[in-house]
Amino acid sequence: MTRMDKVGRFATTISEYDNEWVVTYHSTNVIRVTNEQITLNSGGWRTNTTKNRMNQTSNQFGLGYRVFQKNFEWFVEFKGRIVPFRDGMVIHRVSGNVYTKYANES
Repeated sequence: MTRMDKVGRFATTISEYDNEWVVTYHSTNVIRVTNEQITLNSGGWRTNTTKNRMNQTSNQFGLGYRVFQKNFEWFVEFKGRIVPFRDGMVIHRVSGNVYTKYANES
């Protein structure tokens, strides 16, 4: 079921599947949210618009993370911690631990 919430004006949809909802920008699922975790994925498109969609979603739904760029590198801030952005990274909403497909960065 597609939600009617508005995150962006162009090429962005929010869909719900069981206990999860997904924000898709163009054809990339940039955010997946469950009660326990948030998964972030740029799909390799590290653009300002992708980053803005991620931050708009966090702000609109009170998810508490922020994606930002410094010296051409992306970072994520969550619960006072800053970690390098990696596609497929998982933020555990309660513990604040952040995991990537490469290594545990908690």
